Amino acid sequence: MIKEIKAGIAGLGHLGSIHSRILSEISGENKNIEFKGVYDIDSLKNNKISEEFKVKAYNSLDEMLSDINSLIIVTPTTTHFEIANKAIEKKINLFIEKPVTGSLDEAFKLLSKKDNVKIQIGHVERFNPAFTGLKDFVINPLFIESHRLAQFNPRGTDVSVIQDLMIHDIDIILSLVKSPISVINANGVPILSNDIDIASARLQFENGCTANITASRISLKKMRKMRIFQKSAYISIDFLNNKSEVYRLVDKSEVKSPLTAIPVSEDKSIILDLPNENSTKEFNPIKKELESFFNSILSNEPVKVTLEEGKEALEVADKIINIIQSNNK
Repeated sequence: MIKEIKAGIAGLGHLGSIHSRILSEISGENKNIEFKGVYDIDSLKNNKISEEFKVKAYNSLDEMLSDINSLIIVTPTTTHFEIANKAIEKKINLFIEKPVTGSLDEAFKLLSKKDNVKIQIGHVERFNPAFTGLKDFVINPLFIESHRLAQFNPRGTDVSVIQDLMIHDIDIILSLVKSPISVINANGVPILSNDIDIASARLQFENGCTANITASRISLKKMRKMRIFQKSAYISIDFLNNKSEVYRLVDKSEVKSPLTAIPVSEDKSIILDLPNENSTKEFNPIKKELESFFNSILSNEPVKVTLEEGKEALEVADKIINIIQSNNK
């Protein structure tokens, strides 16, 4: 079991710089975690981050891999497999930003080689307090609606909106609905890029649950909301504002409008739970997911978001993309 983490970061774009700042914070708070250094093919970015956080700027990926035991991969998706494959061969633990790889075949290849290393996938919404605050509430969805809307940013257009944004909600839904998918319907179009910029998908599960998922990166306003309907309950999750609401039906005989929030003091038919009201602004999900990754290494416990789960989310995303492309021919 590893007693001291020596971590490096590959990829220093916008997200890589955020990971660098957070890793610097974590290493300052935990004496068992050392931020060894960074690597990017852009030497200017390499030197800038190196100087800012007082860590080594490695001249090559191989040089960094020979000096660390844990790697955070924040490079373009198309490079994830090559970097991860090299790291696994050296028995280096991996945190890989979503989507896990550029293709499903690459994800399967990583799965076949993952023995003896920890691999966590960066599905950050799993660590959002709006979601984690529901951990003690039994969720058995019958119907799910999700909307993830963002303003256009050329930075994310190396992949479609399905891999860029929708995959967050796919991962959350797969973690909640413990049943195989039976049918997928989807539509989408490119608007401002050469890839799909807005898309809608409908997932039907063998257990009867249905999920409608919408994702857009050409919206004027941001939105990251999911609504879950189940027997005698309605759950609203606002990932953007780190807040969730639960409306629970306690006594059907006294309820006039099941979706109206009634103060408990007036009518105990409905209970309104706000599990995350106290922890919205200072909570950093990226920091939480990295801390979770490092803790799984130090304690030799399973990671929170596995390589298998990353593969499953990518598999559904790929099917959605293929259906859309087929419809658009």
